[in-house]
Amino acid sequence: MSDSLIELRGISKFYGNIIALTGVSTTVNPGEVTCVLGDNGAGKSTFIKILAGVHQHDEGQLLLEGEEVTFSSPRAALAAGIATVYQDLAMVPLMSVWRNFFLGAEPTRGFGPFRQIDIEKAKQIAKEQLAEMGIDIRDTEQPVGTLSGGERQSVAIARASYFGARVLILDEPTSALGVKQSGVVLRRIVEARDRGLAVIFITHNPNHAYPVGDRFVILNRGHSMGNFAKEDISQAELTQMMAGGAELEALQHELATH
Repeated sequence: MSDSLIELRGISKFYGNIIALTGVSTTVNPGEVTCVLGDNGAGKSTFIKILAGVHQHDEGQLLLEGEEVTFSSPRAALAAGIATVYQDLAMVPLMSVWRNFFLGAEPTRGFGPFRQIDIEKAKQIAKEQLAEMGIDIRDTEQPVGTLSGGERQSVAIARASYFGARVLILDEPTSALGVKQSGVVLRRIVEARDRGLAVIFITHNPNHAYPVGDRFVILNRGHSMGNFAKEDISQAELTQMMAGGAELEALQHELATH
């Protein structure tokens, strides 16, 4: 029996003879943030899609609470408590905050043909859940499009947590945000972790990953460059590995000799 909520052992994915991901191993634990770092084309999106049930792995083992699993669909992953918040957020900008919070899963009242959405309850739940995440929204009727990028990410995180996610996968949540808004989202990640969720934070930015991360997986062109606990790697080493330190040094040397 594994102590980890999710364990990946040598996970690989191929498209014909193209290696999308190969030999990736890591653990994902409740109350921890596992950061998956890599540049564009490193294999981060393939990693997400395997855990989210969009694609199935070709080699290796994916274990959920010690039992080997393959998620046949996103619905299967969601049923297992794995919620993915994608970069584009799947929100409807013109719809209200509370509508976006529930998106078809609104609380209802009445029975049978008399059943209707309990709007007041829905608004109250949305407001309370967002307040718990530190977002004070005065009016949940306001369109979600009026919120800042950081607030929208926060709504998505609060929604996943409310609907019973045990694992929260965040796909580049800070990539389109400025410094202040990124700080808002990083705070939400810490809050989700402190509530006992297992968080997988996908990013290309070691400066965002290191302060909140407990474990770091570094991907480069589909290959794992390592799986490190925080105490085993410094922020400088993480940045060096991310930047392909050897390549940078070679380039610096080349420039210096010209």
